Amino acid sequence: MKFILTLTFGCLLNLAAQGQKLAEFSVPPHEAVGPLIVTADLSKIPADLHQISLVKKDSQEPVAFQLSGQKIVWKISEKEASQYLEYEIHHALQKAIKNDLHVKKEEGQLAIYQNDTKLLGYQMDIKDVPAGVNPAFARSGFIHPLNTPSGKRLTRIQPIDHYHHYGLWNPWTHVEYEGDTLDFWNLNKEEGTVRFAKLIYETTGPVFSEYQVLQEHVVLHGGKNEVALNEAQTVRLYPLNDHSYIADFTITYNCATESPFKILEYRYAGFGWRTTEEWDNQNSKVLSSEGKTRKDADGTTARWCIVQGKLGTGNGGAIMLSHPQNYNHPEPLRIWPENQYSRGDMFANFAPTKTKDWTVEPGKNYTLRYQMLVFDGEMTASQAEAAWQQFAKPIEIKL
Repeated sequence: MKFILTLTFGCLLNLAAQGQKLAEFSVPPHEAVGPLIVTADLSKIPADLHQISLVKKDSQEPVAFQLSGQKIVWKISEKEASQYLEYEIHHALQKAIKNDLHVKKEEGQLAIYQNDTKLLGYQMDIKDVPAGVNPAFARSGFIHPLNTPSGKRLTRIQPIDHYHHYGLWNPWTHVEYEGDTLDFWNLNKEEGTVRFAKLIYETTGPVFSEYQVLQEHVVLHGGKNEVALNEAQTVRLYPLNDHSYIADFTITYNCATESPFKILEYRYAGFGWRTTEEWDNQNSKVLSSEGKTRKDADGTTARWCIVQGKLGTGNGGAIMLSHPQNYNHPEPLRIWPENQYSRGDMFANFAPTKTKDWTVEPGKNYTLRYQMLVFDGEMTASQAEAAWQQFAKPIEIKL
C-alpha cells in the first residue's frame, strides 16, 4: 500500500497572477538511507503547471523539480530528510537550474548520459550476432550497457555460453498461445522473439530522464510473424548522488490479438540480468531480502536482491527491487549456482512464473514494476531494505 501524506495546503487562487503563491505544504521528517524521491499531486492547482516554481519557504531558494503529468517530482537529500521541510509553489517560471542529464540516439541505441558518462543504452536496432553464429540469436529491445555512475559496466550480451542473453531483458520462456507451446527466451528454437517496435516518447530534466518504448512479443513458429503480446516499457532514471542512481521500470502487457497469452510455470523467465564477465564466484556476491546468498538463493522468494562485486580497481553493483503489487510477489529468484561454468558466471532473475502460471487475458492490462539501485562501492542489507521501503511506500503528497 502506498504511503500518502495529505499536508497543509495554502491559498489556492481562482486566478493565478504571475509571481503569486499558489500553495504551501510541509514534509515531515523521514528516516532515509540516501536521498529520497518525493512527488506532489498538483491537479487542483489553478495554473499552467509549465509556469510554476517550487521554493523552500524560509529561504525562498529554488528547488529543482520536474513535471510528470499532473505531478511534480523532486529530491530530498539524506540530511534534509531528517528535518521538517516547508515548501511553496509560486506562479512564476522556474529559474534555470543546471541539468546534468541528457538523452540521445547513437549507434542504434537510445542512451541516457549524466554529464559525459553513459549510464544506460536501450537497443533499438537489431543487434547482429558474431560471424558464424546462428542469425536467429539476433534481436533488439534490451538494455546494454547498464553502467555504474562512474561508468563501470554491469551487463554483458551474447556470451558464448548463451548467445540469447542480452544484458537486461525480459522475455517469457514457456507460453501457451493458440494451442501451441512457445519459447520467446531461447532464440535458437526460432519459436518466438521480442523486438523493439517504436519509441513512444523521451524526456529529460534536472531530476530524471525517462523514455517509453513499445516492444512486441512475436510468434515465429511455423513460419509465422505474428505479434501475440504488446509491451509498453517505461524506464525512468534518477541520479541520487555521485555514487548511485535509480533505474525504475514499469512494464505493461496487453494481448495483441483476441487470444490469451498464458505464461506457463518455468524455472526462469521475465526480468533478467546477465552480469559483467568480470564477476565470478571469487569476486562477487549475492544477498536477498530473506538473507539468502548465492549458495541458497535460487528458488527462494525475495523483495530485493543485492548483486555486487569487484569492478576494475573498485567495487559496484545493483540492488534489484520487486514492487509489492507485482504478480506472485515476493517473487521467486533464479540465481545461477556458484559453480556455473566452473568459474561461477553470474545471472540473476526475478521469475514470477517460476512457481505458477500467469494468464494475460485479451482486453486487460497487466503491469510489473521493478527498480534497480545502481551503485559504485558496496551496499548493505539495511540500505537495500531502506531502498525497497522507499520503492514500495513512496512519499506522495496530495494537496
